[in-house]
Amino acid sequence: MKQQPLSGQDMRAVPIDQSPCLDTVQLAQLEQSFRRWVEETPRCDVRLARRRILLVFLLIRYTGAKLSEVLALDPFADIEAQTVCIRDLDGAEPCQRSVTISAQLSREIRETLADPDFRSSLDKLFCVDPAFVRRKFYERAEACGFDKRLGGPEMIRRARAVELVRGNMPLPAVQKLLGHSTPNLTTAHVSFSDEELQRVTKLFMERESTRKTSARNAFFGKITDVQRGDIQARVTLVNLGGYQVTTLITLESLERLGLRPGKLITAEVKAPWVVLQGGTDLPACSADNCFQGEVARINRGTVSSEYLLRLADGTELCAVVSTSGGAVLDLAIGDRVWALFSCFAVTLHAD
Repeated sequence: MKQQPLSGQDMRAVPIDQSPCLDTVQLAQLEQSFRRWVEETPRCDVRLARRRILLVFLLIRYTGAKLSEVLALDPFADIEAQTVCIRDLDGAEPCQRSVTISAQLSREIRETLADPDFRSSLDKLFCVDPAFVRRKFYERAEACGFDKRLGGPEMIRRARAVELVRGNMPLPAVQKLLGHSTPNLTTAHVSFSDEELQRVTKLFMERESTRKTSARNAFFGKITDVQRGDIQARVTLVNLGGYQVTTLITLESLERLGLRPGKLITAEVKAPWVVLQGGTDLPACSADNCFQGEVARINRGTVSSEYLLRLADGTELCAVVSTSGGAVLDLAIGDRVWALFSCFAVTLHAD
């Protein structure tokens, strides 16, 4: 996937150089690479060691902390609820700053730390050689086809800063999260108290978490192609799981939303517009968007029934069909099925 250059507007508020970094979709690919790496080994001891590296990655990825700050954490004392307490490595204060994380990430960390085997593997906390951690980060980046330097801990921290700015998080909140001692408020028209900054950060993290779990019939991703016609434009995006979604919108909408390759966007489709078709082979049909998933839940009604499909990346798609039509499909929980919808059924929402 071609990486888009950073514009001056994107970088104006981030106190870092303008070298390239991974974008949101690429960061998600890197995270998936780490998760697969953990699961692909049959050895329990190796899996535990890899889970520790994954946890280090997740903390850097979502808190923007430095590698040295993460390795200095006591995960059992410094991670509580939705807050990570970053230690002051040079000063006397035990906690330099508190960083808010999403409820989803907090839950995953709690479940990981509650595993007796994993707890025992952290008898020396995050006492890991930083050079070893960097090597593993580089390896995962190369496994994704990225320049290994873009996968280093410092570059992940930088990518997080750019991601937050592009997501319209207020600059003071971004700088506070990164631990900058003197936040630059010159671009803000109002001041923010610490409490307000924490509230803004929490709201942003929850919105981001919901978006990244691909809420029902919503695909968050990056535009990869825009083909202009005389009246409408064909817009193609790739979501965090690698699924491609195509839609047609008017040229007026294209200009109003400022759509272009590289822009992050959310594509939504209403459940009644999703058509289900059984079988394992790709259907021969005119639908522009075809996704194979597994039936996760069925809610049968008198007139209509709701089917919840789960795609390979965890994306959930909801389809509403007539109950009589559902009887013809004869689907059960766990069955593989195709979800089909036209490009005209897709609505785009600029983030």
